[in-house]
Amino acid sequence: MDTFSIYLELGFKHILDLNAYDHLLFLVALNARYQFTDLKKLIVLVTAFTIGHSLTLALATLDIIQVDSAVIEFLIPTTILITAIASIIQGPRTSSGTLLSYIFAAFFGLIHGLGFSNYLKALLTSDQNITMPLLSFNIGVELGQIVIVVGILLLHYLAFMLLRFKHRDWNIVISSGCAGAAFVLMTQTAFW
Repeated sequence: MDTFSIYLELGFKHILDLNAYDHLLFLVALNARYQFTDLKKLIVLVTAFTIGHSLTLALATLDIIQVDSAVIEFLIPTTILITAIASIIQGPRTSSGTLLSYIFAAFFGLIHGLGFSNYLKALLTSDQNITMPLLSFNIGVELGQIVIVVGILLLHYLAFMLLRFKHRDWNIVISSGCAGAAFVLMTQTAFW
C-alpha cells in the first residue's frame, strides 16, 4: 500500500472512531438543523471545517504553532456548544447557507485541527515529508465526515418519515443533547 492510501485510510478511520466522539458530536451539532435537501450546503460547511482543520493540523505538525493541549481540549467542546446553540437559535434551514456559517465552520476547524496534530505527529517520522501524508489524511477525514453527515441525514429522514418528527423538534432535541454533552466535556476539561 502506498503512502497516500495508508494516510487516507488512517484519516477516514480516525474520524469514524468512537474515540473521536468530540469530533462526531461537532458534526451532529452542525448537522442538526439541516435536512437531506441541504446535503450540498452541508458538504460545503464540512469542507470549510476541513480547510481550517487542515491548516492548523499542518502548522502544528510542523511545530510552527504550538498551543497548550489543555486549552485545545477545552475549546473543542466549546465549539460544539456554540454550534448547538446556534442551531437552536437559527432554527431549521432549507435556504442557502450564509457566509458567516462557513467562516465559523472554518474557524472551528482551526481549533479541531490542533487537537488532531499530536495524533498525526505520532504517525510521522522526523525525516518524512509531510505533504502527501497530510493531504491524504485530510482527504480521508473529509470522506469520513461526509459519511457521518449522510448517516445523520438518513437518521433524520427516518425520524421524520417513520416517527413523524417535525424538523423543528428534531433540531431542538439533537442540538440540546449536543449542547448538554458539550457542557459536560467543558467542565471535564476546564483548565483553570
